[in-house]
Amino acid sequence: MRNLISMVLMTVTLGTTPALAQKWVTAWAGSVQGPYPVGNPTAQPELRFALPSQEMGAKDQTFRLIVKPELWGQKVRLRFSNAYGAKAITFDGAFVGLQMSGAALMPGSNRPVTFGAKKSVTVPPGGQAWSDAVTLPFVGNAMAPELMGRKLAVSFHVAGDTGPPTWHAKALQTSYITAPGAGALGELEDESAFPNSTTSWFFLDAMDVQAAADTRLVVCFGDSITDGTSSSLNGDDRWPDVLARRLRAAGVHMGVVNAGIGGNQVVGPAEYGLTKALPGGPSALSRMDRDVLGLSGVTHVIWMEGINDVSTNGNATADQVIAGYKEGVAKLRAKIAGVRVIGATLTSIVGTTSAAHLPPEVERKRLAVNAFIRDNKGLFDGVVDFDRATAEVVGGAMRPEYIPGSTIGGPGDGLHPNRAGYLAMGDAVDLRLLSGAPAKAARPARPAALVGKPGTEKVGAEKPAG
Repeated sequence: MRNLISMVLMTVTLGTTPALAQKWVTAWAGSVQGPYPVGNPTAQPELRFALPSQEMGAKDQTFRLIVKPELWGQKVRLRFSNAYGAKAITFDGAFVGLQMSGAALMPGSNRPVTFGAKKSVTVPPGGQAWSDAVTLPFVGNAMAPELMGRKLAVSFHVAGDTGPPTWHAKALQTSYITAPGAGALGELEDESAFPNSTTSWFFLDAMDVQAAADTRLVVCFGDSITDGTSSSLNGDDRWPDVLARRLRAAGVHMGVVNAGIGGNQVVGPAEYGLTKALPGGPSALSRMDRDVLGLSGVTHVIWMEGINDVSTNGNATADQVIAGYKEGVAKLRAKIAGVRVIGATLTSIVGTTSAAHLPPEVERKRLAVNAFIRDNKGLFDGVVDFDRATAEVVGGAMRPEYIPGSTIGGPGDGLHPNRAGYLAMGDAVDLRLLSGAPAKAARPARPAALVGKPGTEKVGAEKPAG
């Protein structure tokens, strides 16, 4: 078995990347949204043995987080966040290696991570810290097909107790945690020390790789429908994942980063912080500095958001959402020279069982936002019509084959697509929008007569768009 593993690692390292000008480009991100347990996780295992006290948080234990880079490079660096912490946190015993399966690593792949040439870093409340560059010897050729789809395991220890951890609730990826008090065990390559599983990411919120200077990066910015609610667990079937696979199949060397947060809004809430945390996290406008502008090598942004603003939970008007889009796009253009910003229509809520989206005025506001996005008077560099890609022509509801949930089963809520729906969304992105070439014009808006009539909506229990 060990000889077979060695052969796989040797295959990955075959070939060398020519010595070209390089830059840091973000290869993975998990937008932090608040202090645990505030958020909308999916398929979360029972965490009372891993994190027995919300107030204490993690205590002298090691996390092993599994992440999938959409770009590879021989050198990587990691960003640790204490954005919503109540106290300073010391991270040490950090390592990064190639996942074999579960919490086990490919033998010989685990590499130590340092911070300013030291083995630990202390991050104050509200702060973040980048690691030093780490060389991954098994990445000889960043374009090797053997690396595509492989995942890295980032292990790190927290000294003492952390207080409520800063986290990304809806990872839809299984990661691992030792028992409290277990100590620094990130160097271990087997899985015996990691009995606890979680479907969330804690503290780690970005990974960069050194890539060719002409590498492009698209950030998919949005809410639960970008975060992947109702998609498959560990299947990497969110629409940004589908887009990344399409780009790779087309031979386009371009990174795709998911900056979605379940329940997120464009303009709300007005205030957000440790003591005023809500499941959807801070507004898109307020988190844009960290979750888009704070990433490396961004050249494109696809922005799909607003359905939570116009719901009865957000209670914003269509004009407020549109004004938020204008403010956000202006900020992106002011901060990133030449950035291409692509608007995306909001998918259907006709017939949803989400009570916050049932009132007829919510649908009227959604249609008004979509009309603006489709005919945006030059605000966006292009449009992706996700609504058209997923809705029935007659009635306007989400197509029935896109509704049953793919994560934990069930009938679905008519708001969040399943794997099939996310596949349709990922396929709806015209790749020419990401190359600068002229794209197909957006199809005209569906005639109002074909939109589902008020009063035909299904009634269900209150459920946030998380």
